[in-house]
Amino acid sequence: MTDLPGRENDPNDNPFAMFGNPEQIAAAMRQFADMLSGPQSAGPVNWDTAKTIARQTVVAHSDPSVMEGERRQIVDALQLADLWLNEVTTLPSGLNSPEAWSRSEWIEKTVPVWKQLCDPIAARMVDTMSGSLGAAGLPSEAQSMAGPLMGMLKQMGGMMVGSQIGQALGSLAREVVGSTDIGLPLSPTAALLPGGVAAFSKGLELPADEIRLYLALREAAHHRLFQHVPWLRAHLLGAVEEYARGITVDMSALEEQFRGVDINNPQQLQEILSGGPLLKPEETERQKAALARLETMLALVEGWVGTVVDAAATGKLPSASALTETVRRRRATGGPAERTFATLVGLELRPRRLREAAALWQALAAERGIDGRDAVWSHPDLMPRAEDLDDPDTFVRGGVDFDLSMLDDTPPAKGDEKPGKPEDSGEGSGDGTA
Repeated sequence: MTDLPGRENDPNDNPFAMFGNPEQIAAAMRQFADMLSGPQSAGPVNWDTAKTIARQTVVAHSDPSVMEGERRQIVDALQLADLWLNEVTTLPSGLNSPEAWSRSEWIEKTVPVWKQLCDPIAARMVDTMSGSLGAAGLPSEAQSMAGPLMGMLKQMGGMMVGSQIGQALGSLAREVVGSTDIGLPLSPTAALLPGGVAAFSKGLELPADEIRLYLALREAAHHRLFQHVPWLRAHLLGAVEEYARGITVDMSALEEQFRGVDINNPQQLQEILSGGPLLKPEETERQKAALARLETMLALVEGWVGTVVDAAATGKLPSASALTETVRRRRATGGPAERTFATLVGLELRPRRLREAAALWQALAAERGIDGRDAVWSHPDLMPRAEDLDDPDTFVRGGVDFDLSMLDDTPPAKGDEKPGKPEDSGEGSGDGTA
């Protein structure tokens, strides 16, 4: 697969046919060793590489440290927003020491969750790359060196994936305004990024303090859910992981990147490490079901957040309606952040039914009151399903009354009776969105 002077290119050649003899292989291994001489990662991704590249990406576009005045403005806005939310929801505060972050701090603070999301896919990518380029097709004289070579290939794969993740995180960090923009619980700490708030505000002819307070309301509302709905975090991240199990590596793209590589040119190898995404989703039925569950739950989260934020802002923020529509368009239509997430986990993360979900929560509040609306979060089996977004009136008026004392923080074991919905069988995903 490599064009070499004086030799025809045979598509059936193994990827290391460029190494004509053991001396060439040894020289190549030394080149790899020099390039990969940094600290090795314990997992499939070299997260040191990922974080370094992500920080370089944001610093290249300016990422000043948060000044004390900015920090005070952010913390005050989050605390005031939290007080306003007390009036419109029964879920208690989720603010634990609110913070203001730079973009580099956002990267550091959210990496633990990105590891959880990315490592399973990255492991499949690295194994596929090292297997495809590994010892099985090496010439016989190189078999004795296969072990060290495979180790280097895995390290190289970890750097390649780490490089791609780093670029994606750096791009995403330039767009986010807080810790909850993409709808997933990336950090237990509520925070806003002054730089992100300023970028969001660009082009909006609205008072800066109103924009900041509105975004603080959204951040604080998300954290009420993530802190006090004990099953929600595992449900959202689990749905992403379930979808990710159907991801495969696009070997044609991988082979194209390695075609014509000069093993003695470290700069060219580094360019390959910065190549395009290699993820290729397979639309299996299991994967489609996981995606449907995730999209529905994301819409329900965003719909609830939008509902309580609008209620809290009514009469207090004159710009609330305009900001609500701005956020809705930004969240529903996708954009660079969505493409970035697809690069990271092979998934287009878009809650496609925000308006329907918001209408359902509003109808619940009108019919059952704030207590009844928020009590639905008490257990995954009480949550609306995808079909309920099509017919919210039936869900709102058709459900039987439920006794909250029946519920605790731990979902029942599979096969147990669903509280408050005795007519349901209890089979299925148990997430209320199957």
